[in-house]
Amino acid sequence: MEELVQRTDFVPKTWNDIKTNDSWSIFKIMSEFVQGFETMARIGPCVSIFGSARIKPGTPYYKLTEQVAYRLTSLGFGVITGGGPGIMEAANKGAYFGGGTSCGMNIELPHEQNSNPFIDKDKNIYFDHFFVRKVMFVKYSQAFVVMPGGFGTLDELFEAITLVQTKKSSLYPIILVGVDYWKGLVEWIKEKLLAEGMISPEDIDLLHLVDSPDEVVEVVKEFYKKNKFEPNF
Repeated sequence: MEELVQRTDFVPKTWNDIKTNDSWSIFKIMSEFVQGFETMARIGPCVSIFGSARIKPGTPYYKLTEQVAYRLTSLGFGVITGGGPGIMEAANKGAYFGGGTSCGMNIELPHEQNSNPFIDKDKNIYFDHFFVRKVMFVKYSQAFVVMPGGFGTLDELFEAITLVQTKKSSLYPIILVGVDYWKGLVEWIKEKLLAEGMISPEDIDLLHLVDSPDEVVEVVKEFYKKNKFEPNF
């Protein structure tokens, strides 16, 4: 252990340069926040829709997402997505044809992320940092609709749950769409997290598990009948 503590050969010779670059990166991060805030502050009430970029057009989940987004525009909501293909494209497409706001928050990735054609041109934003992008999702959404997806979708889902649970964010409905897809996760949350005291019983109520566009609309409508609508845009 003493030998390890004394060794410095594993430290990069440019260590001080790396630390300096970290300090300057704050300006890039600030610029992303400024761009995001200035654009998103003008969009009006919206719902964030998450899901896999790998879902192909014409498939059941793609069509379901289109319908969900279209129906949400009938309530006066626009749609916010990650701006890419798959579920994101379907959500933007539904909002576009429903005449609602269609916002895309793209992230620079080495694969699979290209801006879809159904985003309003003045609401198509690019980010380098996931955490800045997630701030925008939370700050400017009045509900979260979570379609089937992978790690990224789960990350966004649990970020939203955590912020609401800890009251670091306003209370808003979090809706899981696709009972067959999500029921295993919900059962695990109940059988493990709740049963072993890792969460409180009321935390389960933060999640709504549904199967259809009508149910999504009903959850949002009922939520805002009981809770004050507080625009955060």
